[in-house]
Amino acid sequence: MLLASATPRAALSSALGRRAASAIALKYSKAVYGAALSKSPQTLNRVHAELANVANAIKSKPEISAFVLNPTLSAKDRSSGLTTLISSLEGTGAKKEPVSDITKNLLSVLSENGRLGETQGVIEGFNELVAQYKGELTVTVTSATPLPKDILARLETTLKQSEAGQKAKVLKLTNKVNPSVLGGLIVDLGDKTIDLSVSSRVTKLNTVLQQSV
Repeated sequence: MLLASATPRAALSSALGRRAASAIALKYSKAVYGAALSKSPQTLNRVHAELANVANAIKSKPEISAFVLNPTLSAKDRSSGLTTLISSLEGTGAKKEPVSDITKNLLSVLSENGRLGETQGVIEGFNELVAQYKGELTVTVTSATPLPKDILARLETTLKQSEAGQKAKVLKLTNKVNPSVLGGLIVDLGDKTIDLSVSSRVTKLNTVLQQSV
């Protein structure tokens, strides 16, 4: 198997914390990335597109989401569900295109090891590795309301002047809206997070007040 190195030990507990789960997902991400790139850059791009379709299917199709996120399914049900998922990715009629062996192998290994719930994390990790390979730096700016275009442009200019921005060939800036931040910004830059939100300051203030009582 191309992804045999990603197989977790049977002794691992199903009650692993989020950090451990993320570490497991990253192992699969690295395995599928290495398998695809060892074939060719074209294969890497193909697997990248296929995994994007998997992620979209999980988000847009409740039956696929339920299948992937259900840890109680029997081996038979996982096998049947996996066949359905792969068929949906291939499409139908004249547009039908077989899914690559690498993507099939990844999904099969996740299913066999009871790790389908890690699929989204695996895809996110894989996307980060592809972005690094292509010299892309994705920056996510989270705000309480959509930021005006001129503010986003100024942010992009500033970020391009940063050390990380200067190293990147392409900088992609995305604005996510989350009312819970109240105001200010949360900037996710690679593996770093800069929290300049009002909610963060309120939380810190509450902590200080509780400690003072």
